[in-house]
Amino acid sequence: MSRLVVVSNRVADFEDAAQSGGLAVALADALRKRGGIWFGWDGKVVQSGTRVPPNFNTYGNVTTITLPLTRKDYNQFYVGFSNSVLWPIFHYRLDLVSHQASFLSGYKRVNSKFADALSPLLKPDDIIWIHDFHLIPLAAELRRRGHKHTMGFFLHIPFPSHETFSATPGYDWLIEAFLSYDLVGFQTTKDVENFAHSILSGSDANTLVNATIVDDNVIDTGTTRTKIGRFPIGIDVEAFRNMAHSREADEQIAFLQRRTLARLNIIGVDRLDYSKGLPDRLHAFRRLLEKYPNIQKRVTLMQIAPPTRENVEAYSDIREELEKLSGAINGEFADFDWTPVRYIHRSIPRHILAALFRGSQIGFVTPLRDGMNLVAKEYIAAQNNDDPGVLVLSKFAGAAEELEEALIVNPYDIDDMAETLHLALEMPLDERRDRQTALLARIRAGDARQWQASYLDALTEQGRERKDRRG
Repeated sequence: MSRLVVVSNRVADFEDAAQSGGLAVALADALRKRGGIWFGWDGKVVQSGTRVPPNFNTYGNVTTITLPLTRKDYNQFYVGFSNSVLWPIFHYRLDLVSHQASFLSGYKRVNSKFADALSPLLKPDDIIWIHDFHLIPLAAELRRRGHKHTMGFFLHIPFPSHETFSATPGYDWLIEAFLSYDLVGFQTTKDVENFAHSILSGSDANTLVNATIVDDNVIDTGTTRTKIGRFPIGIDVEAFRNMAHSREADEQIAFLQRRTLARLNIIGVDRLDYSKGLPDRLHAFRRLLEKYPNIQKRVTLMQIAPPTRENVEAYSDIREELEKLSGAINGEFADFDWTPVRYIHRSIPRHILAALFRGSQIGFVTPLRDGMNLVAKEYIAAQNNDDPGVLVLSKFAGAAEELEEALIVNPYDIDDMAETLHLALEMPLDERRDRQTALLARIRAGDARQWQASYLDALTEQGRERKDRRG
């Protein structure tokens, strides 16, 4: 069996038994099965001009290899092109794009540096799996260095419409970079369609005018053949479920019920990011309290929003807005024995989150745009099947394509969300059980291990076909 080489912006901690989600669990399992390398940034930033050799750590048949970024690379590649250009564009927020010419050059430079560092470590029959928007051009860089390995790419965030994507600086170059892969995977059918539309629409320079889609979503340019497909990521369902139903979780739930004094709890857990629709969510909760005063003192919204990308201006703006909104709602509706909004701006350990999900009657997951959203799946996994809660889910989360039995809402429509919250709070037990049974079956069928296995099977097949064509 060929060795697997995983490349991502950050590398999982193999010494952490409770990995932070489906990606880390699934990829760690695949690497242990095949043996291989996980390569990426170590999260450290060093002064420009500093040369630091890669750091190697071995865990059985798996080696993690990490390297730092210089301050210049961090500012231009990570904060700049990745998070101030690609992230807002891929989430349909052209108004938040902040671009400088140095950002694109920094993005190209870091991908070239990664290719230089990875290139001498590769064996001839390695299979290479590259992840997410930070590293789109990495395969093209490796091909330039003569590597003919089977290479796949998986995009964890949404792929935007052609019109939106074409606003990206270096758009033509990025499209061609995608086509250096044997397989490009996306979260949803819509993402696949958007990418295909960008290919068939050609580029401003008409460099892809001869590209066609043949043989079940294979893009043929005459010189390259790249398969595109949908591979929705999942979670480690049973591990999260066990965490939510432990004795420690029982204690956490009892503590939550004593502290909130409310019979019903609505929970949202999201990184503090403008793509998550957090202000709209608070506005919807306020509308719920206004329209249905009889539920006041019966329900609490707990919004957990850990910090992220705090050095990007848009994120400090949304933090200020959320703090003002939560304070205003509490000021208007709170009583001495009831706090309507419990806003937490810090990371919470996963075992506590699992308990909070199980102890909450509503999972409120309403991003304005999201590649998948694993919180929705974690909420389902945590529920008690005898008395489950209800998932309220944005139509613009990738998970909505799978989780049909959730209550689907338009996150831009405050009244729609408020009415749906009320419907969820009043839903009969039999209906809640039926929805939970169907949703749990869906996330079990598409868990993290199924995701990585289906992707790697497809990638291996594409690599085999390419070798056959070469003879």
